[in-house]
Amino acid sequence: MEMRHLRYFVAVARHLSFTAAAESLGVAQPPLSQQIRDLEAEVGTLLFERTTRRVTLTRAGMDFYAQALFILDKSGEAIDRARAIGAGRAGIVNVGLTGSMLAGPLGRAISDFSEAYPNVDLRIHEMSPDRQIAMLKAGQTDISFLRSPPDEADLATALAWRENVSLLLPRGHRLAKAASIALSELSEERFVFFRLSDSLFAKDIWSCCVEAGFQPTITHQAVEATSLTSLVAAGLGIAFIPEFVGRLAHDEVVHRPLKGKPICADVHALWVRENAQPLIANFLDIVRADISPSQPGSNRAEPAPR
Repeated sequence: MEMRHLRYFVAVARHLSFTAAAESLGVAQPPLSQQIRDLEAEVGTLLFERTTRRVTLTRAGMDFYAQALFILDKSGEAIDRARAIGAGRAGIVNVGLTGSMLAGPLGRAISDFSEAYPNVDLRIHEMSPDRQIAMLKAGQTDISFLRSPPDEADLATALAWRENVSLLLPRGHRLAKAASIALSELSEERFVFFRLSDSLFAKDIWSCCVEAGFQPTITHQAVEATSLTSLVAAGLGIAFIPEFVGRLAHDEVVHRPLKGKPICADVHALWVRENAQPLIANFLDIVRADISPSQPGSNRAEPAPR
């Protein structure tokens, strides 16, 4: 049995006329009659009673008509949903991130995406940077957002938004009132740091300090930038932190820009190259659209591959 058998049957059942059904379907009557005979042979019972004057449904035909309508309706829904998924308007997208990413444009973008694509189930998974890569490769997430992404052939990347590093200080720190601070002024300071073991971004910041002539003295390490803020507020050290996170209000800390060449904290979207899909590109478009000209690093990047 094929879908056309059901469509032909439903047309005849609606019109109770082979002639009218053939006209509505745009087919000749003899082939239509043959298709109905083939259907009845496969079902194993008559679906129509035919006389020279009229066509009526048998009791089996009445029940089969209701089932055929249901099947055709569900098949239509399946086709529409498949098309929507193929166009990136429906489906599920699993997003890997660290919680601090939500301090930037990503938080608003998630809300805007949900409004623009109500048939997409967007799921957030908070995890460390190294775990994000593992989950991407395992197919457990579809897209991740990272600073200093790894350069791996099987991963595709696209710039999501630009951002620099600022310095987070306790409010009573000796440099808290400075308009900006040079790296060279920090050689004797104690730092709370992103965890070096699983963050390429943390290693990049470490390298910048080494280039400035010192190795940071690290008292504590954390995965989340928000955790670093709490550690700084507790007086356990100062921290390098992305601009957006540094702008979150906290009574016990201040953030200050760095002098000289900025330390890059640009955020990149990553996905497995062979798993590229329209949903990823549509979500990244929303993220970029939520970066206003007044926000730090508002330069637009190249479009995401589609």
